[in-house]
Amino acid sequence: MIDERYLHLLSTTYPTAADAASEIINLEAILNLPKGTEHFLADIHGEHEAFLHILKNASGNIKRKVSEIFGNTIRESDKKELCTLIYYPEQKLELVKANEDNIDDWYQTTIHQLVRVCRDVSSKYTRSKVRKSLPVEFSYIIEELLHESLDDQDKAAYVSVIVDTIISTGRADDFIVAICNVIHRLAIDQLHILGDIYDRGPGAHIIMDTLRQYHSWDIQWGNHDVLWMGAAAGNDACICNVLRLSLRYANLATLEEGYGINLVPLATFALDVYKDDPCTEFMPLLVKGQSLDEKTIHLIAKMHKAISVIQFKEEARIFHRRKDWQMEDRCMLENIDYKNATCIVNGISYKMNSCYFPTINENNCNELTTEESTLLSKLHHSFRVSEKLRKHIRTMLSHGCMYNICNQNLLFHASIPLNADGSLKRVRILNRELCGLELMDYIGQMIRSAFQNDTPQDIKEYAKDYFLYLWCGKDSPLFDKSKMATFERYFLSDKITYQEEKGYYYKLRDSIEVCDRILDAFGIQGENRHIINGHVPVHASKGENPIKAGGRLMVIDGGFSEAYHKETGIAGYTLVYHSRGFQLVQHEPFTNANDAVLRGTDIKSTTQIVELSAHRMHVSDTDKGRELREQIQDLKDLLYAYRHGIIKEKRV
Repeated sequence: MIDERYLHLLSTTYPTAADAASEIINLEAILNLPKGTEHFLADIHGEHEAFLHILKNASGNIKRKVSEIFGNTIRESDKKELCTLIYYPEQKLELVKANEDNIDDWYQTTIHQLVRVCRDVSSKYTRSKVRKSLPVEFSYIIEELLHESLDDQDKAAYVSVIVDTIISTGRADDFIVAICNVIHRLAIDQLHILGDIYDRGPGAHIIMDTLRQYHSWDIQWGNHDVLWMGAAAGNDACICNVLRLSLRYANLATLEEGYGINLVPLATFALDVYKDDPCTEFMPLLVKGQSLDEKTIHLIAKMHKAISVIQFKEEARIFHRRKDWQMEDRCMLENIDYKNATCIVNGISYKMNSCYFPTINENNCNELTTEESTLLSKLHHSFRVSEKLRKHIRTMLSHGCMYNICNQNLLFHASIPLNADGSLKRVRILNRELCGLELMDYIGQMIRSAFQNDTPQDIKEYAKDYFLYLWCGKDSPLFDKSKMATFERYFLSDKITYQEEKGYYYKLRDSIEVCDRILDAFGIQGENRHIINGHVPVHASKGENPIKAGGRLMVIDGGFSEAYHKETGIAGYTLVYHSRGFQLVQHEPFTNANDAVLRGTDIKSTTQIVELSAHRMHVSDTDKGRELREQIQDLKDLLYAYRHGIIKEKRV
């Protein structure tokens, strides 16, 4: 049955039968283009240089393209140089011009090579889409070069003159930079980030600045992202956790340089209150290449302890306020025997490494001192007035949610809460009990409500508090462990107290049946359906396989963060899903961008074919294809209405 109201609305865009027919032809053609390449990354943790390099090389996709295009026609060293130029055009051009004797000849060769690469990566898109990706000043020139060839004798002179003129007019450098950026843009159609942009590494703000300009991406929020969102929303316990983690890894660049957070009040307070405390347990964890003098290290340790104590107090106040969370057992300052320097954990008394707490009143251990309260107010204000942080959190909200379903793949950061039998666990939030899809949707709505002015005040306050539960709550899909043993790791030496028992999702995720049950709950059908997530580093050095449950589940957190490299033995996994199937890329640690330019070093990567499609996938095989088929049917209905006089054409 034809909906005339809808067709009248559609006719404003396609006012004639010819317009409708043309669009049907266009959409049918698009359905038969190869599927665009999707790129999956997880747990970046502020490692901006490695992140930017992986974006530039598309997890080795560009290197693969260069090898396929040129084969044995050019030397391996020339392919390497060409790849480096594509990744870092401005920097590489400076080196080339300083060392190349015949720069015009180099320009000639290189421009033709870049055009070939650009032609290849653009081949799976419509001319219209490619045109929209081109820089305005070179749009016409690049388009002409992409669709003409030196092999065509009639056009060879035409193409040669274009390239000669680019060089003779002094625009070669600008043109090379422009076409390299187009290659970056077209090599990846969609970027999926499976959470945790923040913490540990020094450049989360740089990553967010990059993403704000990126052509097409989405994010499934991670626990560290939600922690920063909570801090931006004004949750003081989240603010303390953000500061504590930054100090733990001696990463102050994101706070101070990125977001303008004033840490002077914290430093002044820490030097005053903990001046006689060596703060041994709070020494920062330095990674390779980090160099700090002793004075700075000891200052960071004192700041680290100062904010940690305030954090434990603030968390306890929220746990007592939100009794429905059943987390009052995590009010750790209440479990200390201050005279005997012991602490009770799970009913057992343990000797503490240190018990120097000059700001704690034993009769009311969760009460902030006047000085702590003043300090926290200043820090709270600093987070709330950071315009750049607000922009980045708005970007996180506009591009993200708790999960995503894309082309039969279920994407989320950490887990789906399960019962011991593998059934979906019902989690209580306020007066509702939810599981699976409904739980993830409701949490996403609650996160957004913390930032909306029209949210009722009581709901907004609960939502603001709930960021802490998402960070460390037992049934949080972003945590899903029995506890977060932060206090124990600082103050107790018995490692049995550090144990954080993982939820059933982590225990059962190797089961095909359990993964199928989760996929069914999210309405994902088909033979080639998958769960893709990160959060828990894959210990490749111990032989752990990131492909689980017979290929149903792919875990792509291999330890992007340098702090994990010793533990995992690698520097992360990324996943590429192109028209021929899935490729899992295992990365070795990245040095730095400067080394990549000077020596042509790339991230050493090992590619594992996870799943090959029986046929080359086209747009028609994707979610986008389903949308296009629906549009085509609507247009056919409009065409029928025009031809049978149900709707009049709008002739000009």
